[in-house]
Amino acid sequence: ILGPTGSGKEVVARMIHELSRRTDARFQAVNCAALPDTLFESEIFGYEKGAFTGAHDRKPGRLELANEGTLFLDEIGDMSLIAQAKLLRVLEERRFERLGGNGRFREDLYYRVNAFAIRLPSLRERQVDIPVLAQRFLARYCAAQGMPLDSKAFSKESLDLLLAYQWPGNIRELESTVSRAALSAP
Repeated sequence: ILGPTGSGKEVVARMIHELSRRTDARFQAVNCAALPDTLFESEIFGYEKGAFTGAHDRKPGRLELANEGTLFLDEIGDMSLIAQAKLLRVLEERRFERLGGNGRFREDLYYRVNAFAIRLPSLRERQVDIPVLAQRFLARYCAAQGMPLDSKAFSKESLDLLLAYQWPGNIRELESTVSRAALSAP
């Protein structure tokens, strides 16, 4: 799933997961940009008890946790070349080893990465989504505050302002703006 930061790639990935036959299994999202090489293997592959100092119990990795579900690797292009090589090996050989252990990745646990792209344009390229998303964020804000979902509404003028803005921060910026406005508006 391709698109600028904040354009909703993870939201789309979750929707695909929820609409797929894998919906009853787990959706695991990993922010690859925030995952240093030192934690990559233990986070993705897991570890066995005693694999390193502090490994008091066996911990399954994200691959195992996503069994029959979906593993979403956000910002995969920001992974180091070493981490990319390790992940490629798993995908090619269909096996992995937990830190401190050995074993094969069972066929029923392995799933293929589909080779097609979904491009998410920036929010300014899809203005028709702005009112829909803004309404959803406003309803989510109201629900989180224990208010009826329709207790706050956008004026025509405020929707016009939302549509006129360029949204360099994309969906994240829109959600933050709606939350701030809902907090301060009667």
